[in-house]
Amino acid sequence: MSLLAAYNMPFAAALVLMLLLGLVQAIGLGTSTGDADLDVDADGGFADGLLSFLGIGRVPFMIWLVSFLLVFALLGFGIQGFADSLLGEPLDRWVAAAIAAVAGLPVTGGLVRPLAAILPGDESSAVGLDSLVGRRAKIVTGRAAVGHPARAQVHDHHGHPHYVMVEPHEAGSEMLEGDELLLVRRESETFYGVALQERRLAPM
Repeated sequence: MSLLAAYNMPFAAALVLMLLLGLVQAIGLGTSTGDADLDVDADGGFADGLLSFLGIGRVPFMIWLVSFLLVFALLGFGIQGFADSLLGEPLDRWVAAAIAAVAGLPVTGGLVRPLAAILPGDESSAVGLDSLVGRRAKIVTGRAAVGHPARAQVHDHHGHPHYVMVEPHEAGSEMLEGDELLLVRRESETFYGVALQERRLAPM
């Protein structure tokens, strides 16, 4: 049975895509795994549990996607080989692809769970940006004033850090490197925070 036969086309394509994604990451053309963040807005309950079961949010999305493509391809080749030996011919490629995709999702979830435990602690998780509102942050670079955001670090509910741009929520306030604050709202890519130790600008 040829891996490049028409009935194996979806799985061969998945392997090629997996290799291309890996190459893009290796040469630095894509988002680095430390900053990759899938904006998934889940309100908890069933949706949040399903994403966790599938492994989405436990590792950077690019790592999850590469893992899924590998699992999908290996399952697909296995399914076609089993069908060929049992039935005398492979399944229709799209039927086999559907079976491999459905089976591959929980398998990928099981694969990335132990992987998440050994990844460096600064890997970001696939969480919605809005889920960071209400969490404590710390200014790590620059001075935050109205109209002049600074870079801050905030940890999500997984304990993984994210780096966001922050401005003071109140006019006349400023936050310097090392200051801790509470993120109270977000507009587009900018967060607004209230300093835990208030610092007022000196009068002009």
